[in-house]
Amino acid sequence: MPDPLALVPLPQSVVWSEGVWETSDPWEGLSVGLNEDLPPTEYTLSISPAGAALSAGSEAALADGRNTFAQIVTGTHGAIPCVTISDAPRYAWRGMHLDVSRHFLPAAEIETLIDAMALHRLNVLHLHLTDDQGWRIEIKGYPRLTEIGGRREQTLIGHMGDDEEAWTFDGTPHGGSYTQEELAGLIEYARRRGIMVVPEIDLPGHLQAAVAAYPELGNFPDQRVGVREVWGISDHVLGVSDEVFDFLRDVLTQVADLFPAPYVHIGGDECPRVEWERSPAARARMNEWGYTRVSEIQGHFTQFAADVLAEKGKRIIAWDEVLESHLPDDTVIMNWRHGNGIAESTSRGFRTIIANNEHTYFDHYQATPAEEPLAIGGHTTVKDVYTAKLTPKKLGEDQEKLLIGVQGQLWTEYMPDAAQVQYMAFPRMCALAERAWGSPEQSWEEFEERLRAHLPRLDAFGIRYRPLD
Repeated sequence: MPDPLALVPLPQSVVWSEGVWETSDPWEGLSVGLNEDLPPTEYTLSISPAGAALSAGSEAALADGRNTFAQIVTGTHGAIPCVTISDAPRYAWRGMHLDVSRHFLPAAEIETLIDAMALHRLNVLHLHLTDDQGWRIEIKGYPRLTEIGGRREQTLIGHMGDDEEAWTFDGTPHGGSYTQEELAGLIEYARRRGIMVVPEIDLPGHLQAAVAAYPELGNFPDQRVGVREVWGISDHVLGVSDEVFDFLRDVLTQVADLFPAPYVHIGGDECPRVEWERSPAARARMNEWGYTRVSEIQGHFTQFAADVLAEKGKRIIAWDEVLESHLPDDTVIMNWRHGNGIAESTSRGFRTIIANNEHTYFDHYQATPAEEPLAIGGHTTVKDVYTAKLTPKKLGEDQEKLLIGVQGQLWTEYMPDAAQVQYMAFPRMCALAERAWGSPEQSWEEFEERLRAHLPRLDAFGIRYRPLD
């Protein structure tokens, strides 16, 4: 028979016993409790013919144990193998990023993804809520953010070439947003499954949708722009007026109050400076702030966001471009551009999350483009995710300790619905989950055999995935 624990990341200690536990409802027969003698990250799960017991050193570890139990019982039809497992993860941050700005997903579809994450013991959902192509979160006092910024008139068809005259569009409006009450429900749904939701409000770039809603937030308010209908990087970034910083304070304060997570992601990536270079107001601000380089303006935004969020007991996370300016000491860096960024961020003492675009970007093609649905580009197979080297070879012991986790990325330019998001996520997310947990290394062939036995679990959850070759 297939390994009943297929794709459960190999634990520190597994002991099999003879026989099975026969039950019609395994969850009723599971006893659960905290054990102060266990380390806070460790759990122990025991299944015998008499029943099942789970104990752990913390609520977070209990969630990991429950999700392991779910893996074991899914698809067993009442006959559950007897086993004792003691286990703990290597990384505290085991995440998936989901972009709902480029293509909006209803909360119910995100709940399905959360269920799948829990099944694989991923514990952080990084929710990308704002971008040039759509603003998705309600902010009290700024209704046009969702009324105008949450809707684009049409969307680019195909890839974005250099010849604008050749661009074609679908002619179909696309939009959607979440009320704060809806997001509170999603946060609670995730919490009950051991998953923390971390919001991202990208700034000071990737905010054309906000500038479209409130032109006074831009650098040239008289030059009206719409919500962006193509992909890529927009030159329309936040201006530097007092009104802009009042706006940011309101947004970040409301986000911090809504999301219990101790972190807020502030983006910080791909922020062009061309508008600041052309803006007399930006030049005047530079003189006021004592800056000599336009690049320092972004550092000012980063520090402002960090200060506002610190008042709420939060720390900032940012993409690795922010390393190019001065940073608060407690910034968490999300490394996406190249492995050398990990060496730089950790050598400067910053806690760092591995999110490199070579191996953890699930918007890349999974096989030859001619054989796959349209994607942004690249080529990352499930084997690449499982076998690739994710960190530089020469990291000191102190630097290694600053690596707090691993995260996969779902950017949705070419994922118009939940079915396509699932297809691009799986089974690559399965490989990522095992690496994020920190399981003992196995050969690709060993993992692939277990993965094939695991796919019926995805079927049981109604998850679409790309079949293995």
